[in-house]
Amino acid sequence: MVGPIYTVGGSGGIGQAELRKTQASQASGGFDAVLRQEMERSQTRQVAFSKHALSRVEERGIEVTPTLLERLGDSVEKAQAKGATNILALDQSLAFIVNVPNNRVITALSQAEMKESVFTNIDGAVFL
Repeated sequence: MVGPIYTVGGSGGIGQAELRKTQASQASGGFDAVLRQEMERSQTRQVAFSKHALSRVEERGIEVTPTLLERLGDSVEKAQAKGATNILALDQSLAFIVNVPNNRVITALSQAEMKESVFTNIDGAVFL
């Protein structure tokens, strides 16, 4: 994208002070600033739990630890690299359905619920 062309000092043009203000406002909202914001946001991005998933975690007595959150985050990154949208992230005793684009856990299951479950609407599985 090419910005407007200004003449400096001539009649009908803008002055130096106005030119600096315009350039400063373009730089603060430009591509560089947006890129930095997105990079910061992606680095601090963690897996969140939906309201439904939180209630399932509580009623099933699943302990959500920082280690578990890190493992879920790693699973989402791996799935995202492969183009998955909804994944089943599981280990020997827990399973989570995770929406990858939103980094959101949809539901959580303990080992007892996994034995009789059929998982639908997923396009990938990741072992924690």
